[in-house]
Amino acid sequence: MRNMRWSGGLAVAGLLLAGCGGGPGGGGGKISNDKIVLAVLNDQSGIYADTSGRRSVEAVKMAVADFKAKYGDKAVTDKIEVLSADHQNKPEIANSKAQELYDRQHADVILDVPTSSAAFAVATTAKNKKKVFIDVGAASTELEGKQCNKYTFHYGYNSYMLAHSTGAEVTKDGGKSWYIVYPDYAFGQDMQKTFSTAIKEAGGTVVKTDPTPFPNDNFSTFLLKAPGLNPKPKVLGTMHAGGDLVNLVKQYNEYKLRDKGVDLAVGLLVISDIHSLGPDALAGTRYTDMWYWNLDGTARTWADKFQAKAGVRPTSNMAGNYSAALQYLEAVQRGGSDKSDEVVKQLEGHKFDDVFARHATIRAKDHLLLHDAYLGQVKPASEVKEPWDYVKVLKTIPAAEAFQPQPDPSCSL
Repeated sequence: MRNMRWSGGLAVAGLLLAGCGGGPGGGGGKISNDKIVLAVLNDQSGIYADTSGRRSVEAVKMAVADFKAKYGDKAVTDKIEVLSADHQNKPEIANSKAQELYDRQHADVILDVPTSSAAFAVATTAKNKKKVFIDVGAASTELEGKQCNKYTFHYGYNSYMLAHSTGAEVTKDGGKSWYIVYPDYAFGQDMQKTFSTAIKEAGGTVVKTDPTPFPNDNFSTFLLKAPGLNPKPKVLGTMHAGGDLVNLVKQYNEYKLRDKGVDLAVGLLVISDIHSLGPDALAGTRYTDMWYWNLDGTARTWADKFQAKAGVRPTSNMAGNYSAALQYLEAVQRGGSDKSDEVVKQLEGHKFDDVFARHATIRAKDHLLLHDAYLGQVKPASEVKEPWDYVKVLKTIPAAEAFQPQPDPSCSL
């Protein structure tokens, strides 16, 4: 993989020093290859590039710098390397990149991996090679269900969190009938399933569901269908994300579906989508997120540092990658080793609070990160007082309520 290390701009992924001494692991053989290697594998050129992409590499580098500042010469090793690669949202590419990162680049952990089908591929590779994988960008609950394994952790959000907040809230507030459209791959299929369940549990009905090509830039067939369905749905629920979501919302507004009595509900929305569309395109839309850059002083202070480096406010995915990298390094520090089994032992059941994850626990039985989530509402442009502050946080959803209360019985670690 000749281009694994870039030069210039945000893409620089070089060698960072965590201290000037050997630390507890220096020269003792507890750190493989005498360094810790973090690899970010995600979409850096397609529809999810703005959601995470190369800026998540910057977030991981920030985590390394903060780890360095905290421990100095007491760090478990004095060498930490950050690599990155583009999986192009294709599971076969994700699989080959993951193998190369683990085998040839000696990655100790792979981070991020949006696109659920790609995440499944990397999870399988991590299991086979007994290497740690911390997924931040994929939503499918199968990562802690039948696709779970000892070396994979699901970090950030999942479709259950999104559906049982957004889907239930919109339904209870009068959106009793839904037409759901979703991208036709693992993420969309899981979102359709979990949202349908949450809507029905909240007393609503799903009139129809339709898969759409992935990726896609023309949703006219599905949007024009919505007002003519019998019965007519009150809500068009889109389960798309990134560039697909941006295209769909633009076309929804062009066809004036809200004026025709079909409201919009968004399954997965991030701040970069709102920035691309402009807040008025989504004004009033409620959605669930795992973090918001202006949530409080702690989040904003970190977001200010990130913007100084990356030029934009961080998405929740970028903050999630920062946290995942930092918690991985903390696990290595606690255990004194980057050996996978030791890191897994340190992560399982770990409780913490950081910039991203509040009241957080990594559940030992399925490796799902439980943490507070947030129900937000997009402001109209007239209420936006500063760039990027597009969202009003309506309420905090406690960690115990945000995610599945019990592990999926199909998970066997």
